[in-house]
Amino acid sequence: MLELMWENVPFLLKGAYYTLYITIVSMLFGLIIGLVVAVARLKGNRPIRWLARMYVSLIRGTPVLVQIAVIYYGLDDYGISFGSLTAACLALSINTGAYLSETFRGAILAVPKGQTEAAYATGMSPGQTMWRIILPQALRIAIAPMGNTFVGMLKETSLVSVIGVSELMRQAQLLQAQYLRYMPFLLEIALMYWIMSIGFSAILERVEKRLARAY
Repeated sequence: MLELMWENVPFLLKGAYYTLYITIVSMLFGLIIGLVVAVARLKGNRPIRWLARMYVSLIRGTPVLVQIAVIYYGLDDYGISFGSLTAACLALSINTGAYLSETFRGAILAVPKGQTEAAYATGMSPGQTMWRIILPQALRIAIAPMGNTFVGMLKETSLVSVIGVSELMRQAQLLQAQYLRYMPFLLEIALMYWIMSIGFSAILERVEKRLARAY
């Protein structure tokens, strides 16, 4: 079994590359979406706040697999087509953005109100106060729950195998079909997911410590 696992490491590493690619791209866009939605819920007018709440409720209330299928298969009914890799990144970005928006919203609300009052006293506008004073502190507060979201998203990339993306789970499925054996490849990709999760957690822990020293 070990020989079979070892000789197929390069094939699975290709899948690990796409898993990391999807995770990092979705993470970056999810951060942007989450931050915009959080600010919209806190500072937007009533229609904007309502739209932001509906977005969060809809995404958090439906399975990720359904969201992937809607973007890859469903939109094609209306002439909107995406490649499988693009659809995977788009779906996971939208999904992650909804969860991160709640994390950011909670972190922003956790910043003491005295910080806002002090910023206004120095002549800062509401926008300057948000971007220069509130958000940097909120980021430090949010970094730990963000880490849990990112690690969860790393594991959720396995779902995009249903639309043919050659990520880790898909590569394992191809090997299972070729060799008609399951356990060796399941154990191998489980180990790879575990290693990548540890790596992400370690990076985020270092970022958290740096932010703690900065503030």
